[in-house]
Amino acid sequence: MPKTVSLQELKELYYKDFPLWVEVNLELLKEKAYEAVDWENLLEEIQDMVRSELKSAISHLAVILEHLYKWDHLRELTYGKDKGGYKWLDSIRNSRKELNKLFKLSPSLKKRLPEELQLAWELAKEESAYWLEKKERQELVQKIPEKCLYTYEKALTRDLRKELS
Repeated sequence: MPKTVSLQELKELYYKDFPLWVEVNLELLKEKAYEAVDWENLLEEIQDMVRSELKSAISHLAVILEHLYKWDHLRELTYGKDKGGYKWLDSIRNSRKELNKLFKLSPSLKKRLPEELQLAWELAKEESAYWLEKKERQELVQKIPEKCLYTYEKALTRDLRKELS
């Protein structure tokens, strides 16, 4: 099939039938028919793959930062089943576990993620602000600092369960 597809048809296939587009480009690459490959979309997909992994790692770091902040500053606002904010401890542990999985699969993320601490903090602030607004405690939103309160190392290693003992 690859030999019968024009570059224009291949570019259209990207939007019409993505799996087939992947198969055709893969076959072209195997055949070393480099001039026929849809390089524009292929390079974009490769970039998106890298961004996707990093985005996932940032998301896990943001959850850790959000729940560390809530644990340190907002536990008194919890009630019901989660009086004391203990579900945040499990959430932090789970996010750290997921980060470790990502680091095993993509070791370069471990070096890149510390550079994204402030972005993760921005996401954590947004979630914390939303949580406070739901609790009708908007006055506490302004108390959330602009700069992250936690170092990257503390976010990944602080043992809150030991602090309880």
